[in-house]
Amino acid sequence: MQLSDFREIKADPATVWAAILNPDVLKECVPGCESMSGSVAEGFEAVVTQKVGPVKATFKGAVTFSDIVEGQSLKISGEGKGGPAGFAKGGAAVTLEPMEGGTKLSYQVDASVGGKIAQLGSRIIDGFAKKMADEFFTRFQDAVEGPQEDEPAETAEGEGEKKKGWFKRLIG
Repeated sequence: MQLSDFREIKADPATVWAAILNPDVLKECVPGCESMSGSVAEGFEAVVTQKVGPVKATFKGAVTFSDIVEGQSLKISGEGKGGPAGFAKGGAAVTLEPMEGGTKLSYQVDASVGGKIAQLGSRIIDGFAKKMADEFFTRFQDAVEGPQEDEPAETAEGEGEKKKGWFKRLIG
């Protein structure tokens, strides 16, 4: 399954870059992630529980970063084993481009599964993979810039701090 899309994030590229390399941000953004430990240089170990159709599994696996061009692009790859449920492999090539008012984050996702989960059929798997990618990048965008308001809010001086994403508040 392959998917490509982009997000316009209201934060400078340096902030977005720092967030995408931060294990706490990644843990919060990966749906079903129970734990994540490690470093960018050595890779992360993660435990993720997901339900795909009727199959629920806990995947234990590794996340690595490669093709890193500081502040501009990288590839995130992950592989997890879910025991009798099977395995999942995937990756995302991520590119950051400065734009007026923030950063354009483009991504190309490639995912595959095997074992019992693969028997569910490509329609269910592709829909699930798309949902996971969308949810990850939505959570990532919210962590960096804060949730989007449906209607414009008039804020008094000093209330703007509340609207920042939690990662942006951490780094100032």
